[in-house]
Amino acid sequence: MVTFWEAIADLPHRLHFVEVGPWRTRVLEIGTGDEAVVLANGTSGHIEAWTQNVRALVEAGYRVIGYDYPGHGYTTLTDHDLEIPEYEEHLIGLLDALGLDRVHLAGESLGGWIAVKFAAHHPERLRSVILSAPGGRVVGEQKVDKAQSVSTQAVTEPTFENVKRRLQVVIHDPENITDELVNVRRAIYSQDPTGANMAHISVLRQPETRWRNRVTDEDFAAVGVPALFVWTDNEPTGDPDEGRRLAGLIPRGEFLLVEGAAHWPQWEGAETFNAAAVDFLKRNGEQP
Repeated sequence: MVTFWEAIADLPHRLHFVEVGPWRTRVLEIGTGDEAVVLANGTSGHIEAWTQNVRALVEAGYRVIGYDYPGHGYTTLTDHDLEIPEYEEHLIGLLDALGLDRVHLAGESLGGWIAVKFAAHHPERLRSVILSAPGGRVVGEQKVDKAQSVSTQAVTEPTFENVKRRLQVVIHDPENITDELVNVRRAIYSQDPTGANMAHISVLRQPETRWRNRVTDEDFAAVGVPALFVWTDNEPTGDPDEGRRLAGLIPRGEFLLVEGAAHWPQWEGAETFNAAAVDFLKRNGEQP
């Protein structure tokens, strides 16, 4: 698998910070296409979660925007609990700051959760959405607790082994976890030695908070823009039949199953994901 630098080194790009309200937001802009694809990460994630995808999107002719949420990556750490409406508000602010009217929004895990809600609340800002193993459903406390515990340990003791263990929650084959990915996360987590920031961004795993922010079948049905729904054969929150069912709730939904992957299909099944994503985007872009 390529490293982040290998993916972008020879392509025109800009990695910088954009002020969005109180948040100094890390942003990657790469490519010069007329249509923009915005990449949204999972909980405790960062731009580098899309390392295996940016080049394919740029070479297909798109302008690609990756960004770190509040409390994530190298964007300002948070001193309060973050729920879905604040992530939506931040995304609107970022689009406005970058002068982006309508975009394709690709979200993995928490990013898919945000994308589902955003599509219902702000359809005028979207051309389409790609939902890569979207989160947000209420699926049982046991799975939630496992992610919570390994995340806390990875932050308070960011050893190589602990951070890799956190990534194994989302990546099926440990061989697909690159040293670069682990080391990037180690550096990011080291900014938060007390674990306070992680606690604030992990509140969506707490039952009461998750319930009021949850994604329901009705939310999927309210996605009015074209949607590519990506699932895997090892997704911890549901089997392939459940993925097909969820995709079928979306009026203009399409389903893609990535095999041999867990909760990061865009990473572990990059070749399949990229081909399907580019085809989907081409069919749902601006019409001549």
